[in-house]
Amino acid sequence: MFRDLILKNRSYRRFYENEKISMDTLKELVDLARLSPNGANRQGLRFFLSDGAMNDAVLSCLGWAGYLTNWDGPEPGERPAAYIVIMNDKFIGGGETDVGIAATSILLGAVEKGYGGCMFGAVNRQKLAEILKLPENITVSLVIALGKPKETVVLETVKDDDIKYWRDDHQVHHVPKRKLEDILYNMP
Repeated sequence: MFRDLILKNRSYRRFYENEKISMDTLKELVDLARLSPNGANRQGLRFFLSDGAMNDAVLSCLGWAGYLTNWDGPEPGERPAAYIVIMNDKFIGGGETDVGIAATSILLGAVEKGYGGCMFGAVNRQKLAEILKLPENITVSLVIALGKPKETVVLETVKDDDIKYWRDDHQVHHVPKRKLEDILYNMP
C-alpha cells in the first residue's frame, strides 16, 4: 500500500554500512526519477552515483542533522552504503520542484527495495562540484544518502509547536508531525 511506503520513508541518518547497494540498484532508482514528471518536460536533471569509492568524499560535504547539535554524523560502520547526487544542467533548465519530485521518487523506490535514505540540502556544493569535477553548467542541487537503516524512527504529534526532531536515551529518533487538522487551511 502506498501509505505504508510513505510511513517507512523517513530521514534515516545511520545505516548498516556493510550492506552494500549495487550500481544496478542505484540506476534503477534513478530510472524512477527519470520517469517522473518534471516541469515543461525539460529533463535537465543529472545524477552522480556512488556505491563506495567516492562515499567518503561525498560524506565530507554534508551537514548531517541541524537539530542534533552534539552529533557530527554517523560513525564508521553506520555510514551510508551509497549516494545519489542530484544536479541541474543550467543549459537545459529546470527547477527545484523537479529535484524534489525526483528525490521523492528515488526514496520511495529505495523503501520498496528495503532501503532507506536521507535528503541533504545542507551540502557544500562548491566543494562537491570540485570533487566530482563538474563542468560549470552542472550545479549540485541535493544529495541523497542511501543504505539499510540502522536506526528506528518514530513519528509523534507536535507538542507546544515544537517541530524539532530528537533522539532519546535508546537512540530512537523521534520526529514530531503536525496534526492533519492543523495544516488544512480551509477546514473549520
